[in-house]
Amino acid sequence: ARNFDIRKQILKYDDVMNDQRKVIFEQRKDFMAEEDLSDTIADMRHQVVRELVRKHIPEKAYAEQWDAAGLHDAIAGIFGIDLPIAEWAEEEGIADEEIEERLIKAVDQRSEEKSRELGPELYREIEKMVLLQTLDHLWREHLVTLEHLRQVIGFRAYGQRDPLNEYKSEAFVLFEAMLDKLREAVTGQLMHVELTPNDEENPLLQPVDLPPMQAHHLDPMTGMDEFEMAESAINAGSRLSETAERRQPLQNRRAGDINPADPSTWGKVPRNSVCPCGSGKKYKHCHGRHD
Repeated sequence: ARNFDIRKQILKYDDVMNDQRKVIFEQRKDFMAEEDLSDTIADMRHQVVRELVRKHIPEKAYAEQWDAAGLHDAIAGIFGIDLPIAEWAEEEGIADEEIEERLIKAVDQRSEEKSRELGPELYREIEKMVLLQTLDHLWREHLVTLEHLRQVIGFRAYGQRDPLNEYKSEAFVLFEAMLDKLREAVTGQLMHVELTPNDEENPLLQPVDLPPMQAHHLDPMTGMDEFEMAESAINAGSRLSETAERRQPLQNRRAGDINPADPSTWGKVPRNSVCPCGSGKKYKHCHGRHD
């Protein structure tokens, strides 16, 4: 009976991953079927602007409390445009809604310039390619993080919390974060894509770098992302302890260390972990079948 209960729990955990997989695969199928994704890309672009405005201009805050410099740098980094946001913030009676409208107008203009520069037909193809590649990349990253969450979530029972409910809640938060990252990554790549002259008839598309593959190492009791905390410590001049590094399993390595297409970069993979290739299968049922 005990083994059956464990199996039922595993199935419930799998349901969470499978539900998310269905959403992603259905969305990907829709993207594949569409010839023109410009409306989808525009929605992503506008959502990125709204999120940046919310982050740097707190609700009901006075203009003096706005982080105009931070907003300027974020817009410049993602969209590649230099806007006088600090000057806008000093205008009498200016509201965050007007800042948002000006930003959306500016980034839409930037997108139109890119479309004219590359040609509307080619730009539509690039939009589709970048969206699909980035979605696949981030989904593989998300699978690794979910697998690690599943491995550590049982410790929550010591705090009188239901591990399955905790898993569902945190898996949803991670899923939402992945979608946010997708919008920002796709938008940023499209705003910086370039053609490199090869010859007049056959220009080459400048390769667009995908965001680095990065899993998350979650503290089993608090759910805090230990990678983010470590990164903050490094930026402050601190160093990761050797103990923390020894605790890191393979699937939580830094993204640049793992190439899903190159098994030689995977190191020793636990047999019950998700295969690093991105299939979603356990390693023992995928690349580890003959180990």
